[in-house]
Amino acid sequence: MNFLRGVMGGQSAGPQHTEAETIQKLCDRVASSTLLDDRRNAVRALKSLSKKYRLEVGIQAMEHLIHVLQTDRSDSEIIAYALDTLYNIISNDEEEEVEENSARQTEDLGSQFTEIFIKQPENVTLLLSLLEEFDFHVRWPGVRLLTSLLKQLGPPVQQIILVSPMGVSRLMDLLADSREIIRNDGVLLLQALTRSNGAIQKIVAFENAFERLLDIITEEGNSDGGIVVEDCLILLQNLLKNNNSNQNFFKEGSYIQRMKPWFEVGDENSGWSAQKVTNLHLMLQLVRVLVSPTNPPGATSSCQKAMFQCGLLQQLCTILMATGIPADILTETINTVSEVIRGCQVNQDYFASVNAPSNPPRPAIVVLLMSMVNERQPFVLRCAVLYCFQCFLYKNQKGQGEIVATLLPSTIDATGSSVSAGQLLCGGLFSTDSLSNWCAAVALAHALQGNATQKEQLLRVQLATSIGNPPVSLLQQCTNILSQGSKIQTRVGLLMLLCTWLSSCPIAVTHFLHNSANVPFLTGQIAENLGEEEQLVQGLCALLLGISIYFNDNSLENYVKEKLKQLIEKRIGKENFIEKLGFISKHELYSRASQKPQPNFPSPEYMIFDHEFTKLVKELEGVITKAIYKSSEEDKKEEEVKKTLEQHDNIVTHYKNMIREQDLQLEELKQQVSTLKCQNEQLQTAVTQQASQIQQHKDQYNLLKVQLGKDSHHQGSNSDGTQVNGIQPEEVSRLREELEELRSHQGLLQSQLAEKDSLIENLAKSVPVQGESEHVTTAKTTDVEGRLSALLQETKELKNEIKALSEEKTAIKKQLDSSNSTIAILQTEKDKLDSEVTDSKKEQDDLLVLLADQDQKILSLKSKLKNLGHPVEEEDESGDQEDDDDEMDDGDKDQDI
Repeated sequence: MNFLRGVMGGQSAGPQHTEAETIQKLCDRVASSTLLDDRRNAVRALKSLSKKYRLEVGIQAMEHLIHVLQTDRSDSEIIAYALDTLYNIISNDEEEEVEENSARQTEDLGSQFTEIFIKQPENVTLLLSLLEEFDFHVRWPGVRLLTSLLKQLGPPVQQIILVSPMGVSRLMDLLADSREIIRNDGVLLLQALTRSNGAIQKIVAFENAFERLLDIITEEGNSDGGIVVEDCLILLQNLLKNNNSNQNFFKEGSYIQRMKPWFEVGDENSGWSAQKVTNLHLMLQLVRVLVSPTNPPGATSSCQKAMFQCGLLQQLCTILMATGIPADILTETINTVSEVIRGCQVNQDYFASVNAPSNPPRPAIVVLLMSMVNERQPFVLRCAVLYCFQCFLYKNQKGQGEIVATLLPSTIDATGSSVSAGQLLCGGLFSTDSLSNWCAAVALAHALQGNATQKEQLLRVQLATSIGNPPVSLLQQCTNILSQGSKIQTRVGLLMLLCTWLSSCPIAVTHFLHNSANVPFLTGQIAENLGEEEQLVQGLCALLLGISIYFNDNSLENYVKEKLKQLIEKRIGKENFIEKLGFISKHELYSRASQKPQPNFPSPEYMIFDHEFTKLVKELEGVITKAIYKSSEEDKKEEEVKKTLEQHDNIVTHYKNMIREQDLQLEELKQQVSTLKCQNEQLQTAVTQQASQIQQHKDQYNLLKVQLGKDSHHQGSNSDGTQVNGIQPEEVSRLREELEELRSHQGLLQSQLAEKDSLIENLAKSVPVQGESEHVTTAKTTDVEGRLSALLQETKELKNEIKALSEEKTAIKKQLDSSNSTIAILQTEKDKLDSEVTDSKKEQDDLLVLLADQDQKILSLKSKLKNLGHPVEEEDESGDQEDDDDEMDDGDKDQDI
């Protein structure tokens, strides 16, 4: 309050005194008037004075205005005036041109009035309840006032809202308001509310904020939208940055997939609006928030995979290779792609396959490297490309091998029609631009990081320095440039490359020491008393010499560990050597580079250290110091211990491999057993199905016998108790005998019929000729006609009986043929099934024998390990009697070893 009096005292007395009296009278009317109209007019007058006389209105009227909010809620007009007046008092958003001191006083006024307002937490709760009013003239000024309170004193206001029942939920309703101005100001309110408060961020996220914000962004036109899209993206960043819970919720809610349309920008040569550039920049930053190297590795990895699966990475790579993209958007896109692929093999493999839309197509990696080693490109773009290349090689031995392979003689394009990544790196390494030297050296070092195979492969690289001269190795050329006294940035880059190359690679150390000029050069550099600028180079030379000692396999007689240490003691001094080595980690730019993987420098002269190299220095500084002070006896003992440990490791590795192979064989056998069991079950099922079908055939046959009226009850015994198609063997024989009887009976009837026909013919021949007596003729004719009629009737009956017998014979024959066919088919299937079951049982017996042999081999190996003195976990032998207990996974066996 003293501050407020001081401000008032510094203002002119005349007119100010009159306005102070007016404000006092208005406050009295607000406090004492019984008529609502009088109070409303007084509050309206205070509002009109609150901008110009902010201090006086704030001191005298704030308490009365809060009282109006409490007592006059039924009148939206007076509530609106009161909220607007409080906003004018508290807010510092006035665009008046004021002096610096006055501006500082204004800011202090806002924070002090805010402090007075929130001193009673119920005032903030009252404001939250007013936001539930749908009336525009109440809700909108309420949103603005609460936003201003949060901007002035964020943490205490956030805490009041956090403990207020349904406080955050009430504010989330603002995003669903149909009036755009309230919805948009609601986004600004939530921005201030969620800033640096993880608890509120989680509540807002679980109140469906992601869904609503993404809907607004889509409605507004994604990257083509206005400032509302920008505000939504800032709010999304508040919710996701450094908040692992919300990041996981965002991924699990499949919201990453909804980000893909943001980057469908296409080729636009007509120019981009400033708002679109801002929007897209924020969108790219939001992607980076989800895959930041500072996030937990598991969370980053899952987001990276989701971005590949939904096509977001592919969309970003399209922007990367598109034309007409603004430079700052292109740079940020490169940084974003870098972190989307960093350490993720699937994404790295995809990036390696991306080609630029050129003729002929060139790999994206080559196109980017061309920009990195081009000194005419912007510095930030070159830094971004280096970061992209580093992220592509991070934990990617496959990619490292592909890069190094482009430098090897067998893979270089002899026609020169295309340039490779390796050739670009070599070109940058030996160009006249020191920044290109540094970038190429660091990029090449990342191709060797943690990869002993590629360190050895790089020793094969030969360079043609000039016409007529023999080629020199890449290693030799690096040391040649070092000795020529080039710029510090170039030398630092080459020394970082050499230190990375030689560490953990004794063969590379031998190649380096084989050049007799290298050790004198290093000792000379370290021993000299040079200025501060050269101290870093001296420290790196000390590190390189220390690496040559620590990883020395003593294969060169003149440069064994002991002789090198004696040389250091004689020419440099051990203490001086260790002091120079310490210059690296004490350098002001070392700690900056060690914080983040991204090479982020304000200008080229700050580009000194690489992030991964700082890890190497931290790892080696201590062990090199110990190695320098060790005596020759300690070195010998250490070598002996190393050899013993290597032998032991080789033995253990050998047995590990053997057991691993046997595990694989055992696993294969188990799979075979499982397969055979499955096949056996299938065969058993097939047998059951066939038995069911046989029973069905039997039932069908029995039904057929009933229909034909020929079903006879057979009581014959069946010695083996088997039936085929429901027909016993005796029954089949009976059917055949019955068929033969029918055939015989048919022949007999046909014979009788032939006799009758012959008799009829004879009778016809015996008819009397003309001239005989009429009486005889008539008598014979009558007799013959009677006999003929009887024979014809008998013949007709015989024919009918023969026809019926023939039909019955045909039916029985068909039935017998069908039964014989079914018997043959089923007998064949039964024989086949019996054979398969027998084979299956035999294979199972063979597998059991193989499993027993494997158990015996494992016991033998364990016995050998025991004899070697290595502890082996004993197993319960009783459990070995069961097949299921024979299974052991790889993890258990590795632990036993």
